[in-house]
Amino acid sequence: MDGDGGTGTRRTRVVLGEAALRRPAQDRARSDLAEQTPVGEALVKGLVRAQLALALRMALVVVTGLGALPLLFAVAPAVGEVKVLGIELPWLLLGVLSFPFLAGVGWAYVRWAERNEQDFIAVIRRPEQ
Repeated sequence: MDGDGGTGTRRTRVVLGEAALRRPAQDRARSDLAEQTPVGEALVKGLVRAQLALALRMALVVVTGLGALPLLFAVAPAVGEVKVLGIELPWLLLGVLSFPFLAGVGWAYVRWAERNEQDFIAVIRRPEQ
């Protein structure tokens, strides 16, 4: 018996010390995020703040764009009487054209939110100077 439980196979000991030495050192920002240090927390808060600011700006665009239309029709009733292709302008703007407007705002929001995330990742991956 060779101490391996009687199976007749030989055990091989694998040492990973050399592999650990060859691994590149982790960036400081990444380790701050992983360890949830105050610096990492500040980085995440910055991303959250940027995303919140973007969401509020886009909400303001929607509220201004769509909210101003009923106000316009109340202030200037003659505008509400205009017909385009046989459809009254309020129905056309609020019932039909509002959907492409909202889709455009949604597309812009996703694009800019992804850009914020890419900027955040660039800060994390940036080599320390």
